[in-house]
Amino acid sequence: MTGNPENGALMEIACDESGSDGENLTGGNTDVFAHASVRLPAETAAEYVQEIRRRIRSPATEYKANHLLRDKHRAVLESFLGPAGPLRDGNAHVHLIEKTFFVVDRAVDLLLDEEGDDSEAVTLFREGPRTFGERGWRDFLAASNQLLRVRNDAAATVPADVFFRTVDALRDEYSGTTAGVIVGRLAAARSRAESYRERMRDSPVLFPVLNPLLPSIVSTTRYWLAGGRSVRLVHDRQNMLTPERIAWIMESAPLSDVQLVAARSDARVQLADFLAGIARKLASDELNGRGEPALTALLRPYVGTDSVWGDEGSGLRLGTAEANSAV
Repeated sequence: MTGNPENGALMEIACDESGSDGENLTGGNTDVFAHASVRLPAETAAEYVQEIRRRIRSPATEYKANHLLRDKHRAVLESFLGPAGPLRDGNAHVHLIEKTFFVVDRAVDLLLDEEGDDSEAVTLFREGPRTFGERGWRDFLAASNQLLRVRNDAAATVPADVFFRTVDALRDEYSGTTAGVIVGRLAAARSRAESYRERMRDSPVLFPVLNPLLPSIVSTTRYWLAGGRSVRLVHDRQNMLTPERIAWIMESAPLSDVQLVAARSDARVQLADFLAGIARKLASDELNGRGEPALTALLRPYVGTDSVWGDEGSGLRLGTAEANSAV
């Protein structure tokens, strides 16, 4: 950290992510994406990393979140997240994305042109599974993911055709329901979908709509820029962070600078890596009914209120804005 945030001096914020499956959000290995950011002096971060290594005593050359998540290291995990740990007092932030809701939100935004208003996406996400059943809902999510993803090289059929066969069938079968009405509106937006697929085919895509990293960085940046602060991001190296994308992020934020580093070379990024992995696992546990209240309570102070989260129950426990606004 190169300055005090209260006096407008430059802050360095270290970032990393966990749960990246590219654009495969409905059939990947994880159901939650987490982007964590940490504000600490490099020397302080290095001391905490060494303390964690001393307490865990693993021979691994690079520690990851799963070291802290092991049952035998529960005390280390609680200390890391707890009020006496390095990250409290406004020193850390986590942006969470529930991947299947992200797909629904992006599909509704694209086809119904409702950017900034996610009410219909939330309604469809919550009503769809109980209205369409497990198989119908799974088919809708898969078709939506396929429609929106940039790369469809392995697709045997045209993504738009698959999507509209799916929503047409759901509309016809469930026409008298709230979810059926919304998919009916989606079914009427074929021209938008085809225009989108043509753009994907004909020109390079700077910002894939289904990749959660870029909007997470934007959200993280907005959090730390609040109050007129000047911010430099120090981020773990990512293939998605090309010079063109970094330039766009810096201009739209605006940021003072973005520096890409290897996580193991910067203790601050290592701490962000720990936090991202821990947050992804604990949030996924909550989403799937396996959460531990004590650990969720420790995570909650770090969770951003603009996290992209549709599930109401777990959102209430984690503290995400979508769930809070629904009560």
